[in-house]
Amino acid sequence: MDDAVERAAALREYAEQTASCTKCALAGGRTQVVFGSGSPDADLMFVGEAPGFHEDQQGVPFVGQAGKLLDRLLGGIGLTRADVYVGNVIKCRPPGNRDPLPDEIAACEPHLFRQIELIEPRVVATLGNFATKLLSGRPAGITRVHGHEQEVTLGSRTVLLYPLYHPAAALYTPSMLKVLEEDFARIPEILERAIESPVVNDDPAPVIEAEPESVQLGLF
Repeated sequence: MDDAVERAAALREYAEQTASCTKCALAGGRTQVVFGSGSPDADLMFVGEAPGFHEDQQGVPFVGQAGKLLDRLLGGIGLTRADVYVGNVIKCRPPGNRDPLPDEIAACEPHLFRQIELIEPRVVATLGNFATKLLSGRPAGITRVHGHEQEVTLGSRTVLLYPLYHPAAALYTPSMLKVLEEDFARIPEILERAIESPVVNDDPAPVIEAEPESVQLGLF
């Protein structure tokens, strides 16, 4: 059995275990756990915030309007969902699509890190503030760091972290669509570089200054 087959089996097994997770109160209001979808052998992984209504119903991340925009952005760089892996920081829908709470993020974080460990992506693209702050380990919001890759160590794996605006941001603020398209256009080059010259654990992630709290909240 080759590595790809073993990786897919391990990810599927972990998804089955996660389906009955009760580590936080969100378990009481969900329709189902939204584990993630895509290629278990992906070099590029996207991490968003949390499932919304449609995701909770269908069990697949990014199936609403933001998901349609994500598909369009992927198509613009010659990729489909089958080429990448898509997940969220939180696997269960927060009531009313509110922001995830700190204890919910803490409870779900091990699931995300285990996904990353199993998939072994070279590039992790974070969509929005929550994923960017969690995986970068730094307080700087997406307004400041979008489109600028950085090396980070996630568990035992060092990857290129590439922060992006959440696609929903472009739905609310159409002028951001151009920014998203420009940032997405850099993905093929970043991915090629990460594959040809894998990052190692020797170099610390760059220090990024925090920005005012007023622009740290939400999707922007």
